[in-house]
Amino acid sequence: MRFRRKAYLDKLIVREKNGLVKIITGARRAGKSYLLNEIFHRYLLDKGIAPDRIIKFAFDSDEDIDLLDSYLPDSETKIQQKNGGYIINAKKFRAFLRDRTNETDEFYLLLDEVQILENFTGTLNSLLRHSNYDVYVTGSNSHFLSSDIATEFKGRGSIVHVLPLSFSEYCEGLQQDADQAWKDYIRTGGIPLVALMRTEEERVSYLKGLCEETYLKDIITHNGVRKKTELSETFDILASTIGTPVNPLKLANTFRSVTKKEITDDSISNFIGFFTDAFLVSKAEKYNIKGKKYISSPFKIYFEDIGVRNARLNFRQIEETHIMENILYNELRYRDYAVDVGEINVSEKTDRLGANGSPIYAQKSLEVDFIASKGDEKLYIQSALSMDSAEKIQQEKRSLYYIDDSFRKIVITKNNLLASIDEKGVETIDLFEFLLSR
Repeated sequence: MRFRRKAYLDKLIVREKNGLVKIITGARRAGKSYLLNEIFHRYLLDKGIAPDRIIKFAFDSDEDIDLLDSYLPDSETKIQQKNGGYIINAKKFRAFLRDRTNETDEFYLLLDEVQILENFTGTLNSLLRHSNYDVYVTGSNSHFLSSDIATEFKGRGSIVHVLPLSFSEYCEGLQQDADQAWKDYIRTGGIPLVALMRTEEERVSYLKGLCEETYLKDIITHNGVRKKTELSETFDILASTIGTPVNPLKLANTFRSVTKKEITDDSISNFIGFFTDAFLVSKAEKYNIKGKKYISSPFKIYFEDIGVRNARLNFRQIEETHIMENILYNELRYRDYAVDVGEINVSEKTDRLGANGSPIYAQKSLEVDFIASKGDEKLYIQSALSMDSAEKIQQEKRSLYYIDDSFRKIVITKNNLLASIDEKGVETIDLFEFLLSR
C-alpha cells in the first residue's frame, strides 16, 4: 500500500458504529474512494469482519450496477436524465441490500459516489433506521458539496474531509527524503494519482486537464454558471494571489483592469463560494487578536492542492515563499486545527518628537500568518522561507512579540536551523522538522 492515509483511517475508526452516516468529502482525486474501498475495507477484514458482512457498492461502476438488474426487472436500473446522464434506481438498490443483509447481524455499508443514487438522501436516512447498519459514503463534488452536506445531513452525518497528500505522507509513500520530495511537491502537489506518475510531463498534463475538464465543469454544472469565462479567469486571479489579502471589490477592479471585462464584487464573492464548496480553495478569515473579533474582509485564499494552483498558472509562478505558506496552512488543517489569519494593532515608538520633546507613537497593524486553534490549544505561526540576517529575524518575530498571552509562538523557516527558543519565548522550527513531525 503506497499511501497509508493513517490520519484519515484513524478518523473513520473513531467514528465506527456511532449511529451516523460517515460522509467522506474532498475534491475529486483527493483519495476518498481509495480510503474507503481499499484502506478502510482492508482494516475491517484484518480485524476479523467476515467479507459477506461488508457491502461495497460503487454507483459509478457498471459491474456493480449490473448486480441490480435482476431486482424489480420491470423497472430500469439506470434512469436517464435530461442532461444525458443517469441516476441509479433507488428501489432496486434497496432490494439488493435487503437480499444481502438481515436485521440481526452487523453490516458495514461502503457506498462510493452515492450522489448517483436516486434520492440518495432519502435512502441514506432510511438506512440509519437499521441499528445493525454502519454506513460510510463518498460523493463527488459536482453534487456532493460542503454546503449540500451541511443542509441534507445536519445532525445525521459525521464528516471526514480528505485533503490531498500531506508532505509527510508524500515522503513516506514515495520513500523520498525531504529535500528531494520538496522540489516535486511544490510544483505538482499531493494528489495521490499525480504523485505516482513517473514524469513531470505526465503530471503537468494531467493537472491541467483535471482543472479544466473536471473541476471547472463540475462547478459550472452544479451552480448553473453562465459567465464561464469570468469564472475561469477569477480562478486564475485567485491562483496568483495566494498568501495575499483578498477583497472582492478590489479583486473586481483587478479583474476589470486585467481582462477588460465588467464584473461585480458580488459575482466575485459567488465564484469564491463555488470554489470553496468544491474543495478547490479554502478561505482563511482575518482575526483581530487584541480586539478578539473577526474581520470579514480582506481574507486570504489558499489552494487545497498546490499542484492544482500551479496548473492554473501554467507553472509560471512557482514562488517558494507563498507556496510554503500555502503548504503550512494545509498542514495545520490536516492536523485538525481551525486556521485563521491574525492581525494585531500596535503602537510603536518613532524617531520623531512632539512639540514638548516627547516621542511620537505610530499606530500600526501587524500580521500573524496563522492562528491555529484546536480545543484548548492555540498556536501563533509565522511562515518565513529564510531568516538570514538579524534584521530579517526581527521582522519575522516582530508581530509575535506583541502577543501577550501564554500560547506557543512559532516561526517556521527553511533555513535548516536547529530548533530554538529566544529570551521572549518565540520558537524557531525548521520547515521539514515541522512538516515531518506528528
